[in-house]
Amino acid sequence: MRPEQATIENIIRLRNFGLYLSRTCGDLETLAHELLGLHSWFARNVPFSALIRGANINGWKTRLTKTWLYRGTLHGVVYEDLPELLALSAGNRKDGYFSWLSKAHGADTIRSISDEVIRLMEDGVYSRAEFRKIFSEWYEPNVIDNVFSSWGGVFVCLAQAGKVAFQNMTSRDFDLISAEPHESFDEVLPKLLRRYFAAYGPATLADAAYFFGISKEDAARMPKLPFDDLERLDFGGKIYYYSGTSGMGDIPELTLLSGFDPIIVSYTSDNRFSLPQEYKGRVILKSGICLPTVAVNGQVAGIWNIKKNAPFVEFFTPQPKRIENAALERVESIIWRTGQGV
Repeated sequence: MRPEQATIENIIRLRNFGLYLSRTCGDLETLAHELLGLHSWFARNVPFSALIRGANINGWKTRLTKTWLYRGTLHGVVYEDLPELLALSAGNRKDGYFSWLSKAHGADTIRSISDEVIRLMEDGVYSRAEFRKIFSEWYEPNVIDNVFSSWGGVFVCLAQAGKVAFQNMTSRDFDLISAEPHESFDEVLPKLLRRYFAAYGPATLADAAYFFGISKEDAARMPKLPFDDLERLDFGGKIYYYSGTSGMGDIPELTLLSGFDPIIVSYTSDNRFSLPQEYKGRVILKSGICLPTVAVNGQVAGIWNIKKNAPFVEFFTPQPKRIENAALERVESIIWRTGQGV
């Protein structure tokens, strides 16, 4: 094996271990905590990702909190983790979504709407449809469309301030919470970077900045932070950071990966070593959706899904029959364990 390939294989092995693909994590909250949230663009991503990693998903819809985190993406998060995680995006220049709405409609207008939304929620209004109906009496349609957009609108601003979240992992309605950040960006950044490298390493500072949605200005300061307690791997002119590897397992021969799986979407495009470049367009669609995939020996080799409560697996190249059968059996297991689809 060439030295370059051996290094890539070692990175994949370490990542599989850190992301609970070559070992199991039986507790959903522990998994969500260590992985800094579970991606939930689609609600079923969370139970799929958890089951693949060995977690018990009983009651999963209310055990985690669904809200917007890094880069405005939805995650299922341990509620107690929210203040620290939200400190990366809350307030002033960190809150890009608020800035966008303010630029479009004026900061005073958006703050006034935000305050009124909170007052209405205190009175029992929780659905986006209700808010649109109420505010349509006071604002023009273009304001309503942006502020109460299906992509989040003003609720992203309020969620990133730790004031609202979805009622549960599958609900479209909101509820008031009290998870306001109590630390500054500079205070939480070193701690969260270490948590990232512990789970996702080996990874570069650029990977971490991408994962957290850190601005170029703040990312430029990251190399000055002390990382003496982390292991380092020099490869391809980059420095990869990771924590200890005690008990590291082998790369599994066969692995199901969820849609938006952490091992795919948590790195810059040139550091996604588990996703061969020739398959990128078949896995990450132009819409931004990342499909559930099947990995063989640590490399994505196909896609899977549940269609009409039946398992679907498609490999990109021919695989041994035992691999094909094993992949179908694992999808069938997910169907059974989630009640024939979520």
